[in-house]
Amino acid sequence: MTDWDDGQAPPADRPPSMGRLVEQLSEQATRLVRAEIALAKAELAEKAKRSGIGVGLLAAALVIVLYAVGVLIWSAILGLGEAWPLWLSALVVGVAMILLAALMVLIAIRQLKQAARKPETIDRVKDDVTALKEGIGR
Repeated sequence: MTDWDDGQAPPADRPPSMGRLVEQLSEQATRLVRAEIALAKAELAEKAKRSGIGVGLLAAALVIVLYAVGVLIWSAILGLGEAWPLWLSALVVGVAMILLAALMVLIAIRQLKQAARKPETIDRVKDDVTALKEGIGR
């Protein structure tokens, strides 16, 4: 059997003392904690690297989508321009886009108002606390 700390075998006739065992336990626990911290740092660094790459690719994709939407809008204008004058088709597409944006704003406002409401749970917890206080006071 070898001593984990210095690699030396303890004398056969004498086992390690309690103090020595506690010292070894302390040293090994410290090494274990340091190794775990180093591993956590390495894992976080890897996650941060992958997240950065993902965010960069997402931003690039959003720029491409923005340009694609512009091309599609222009295509709609040109397509309507086959039946109407080009200025009228641009006007119709522009008005349709404004109406769509207005609808999205109205929906967003409704969602934000619902999110801003005080949760009902808070009132229920206050009621529970009041009931407990009254029950304890009796």
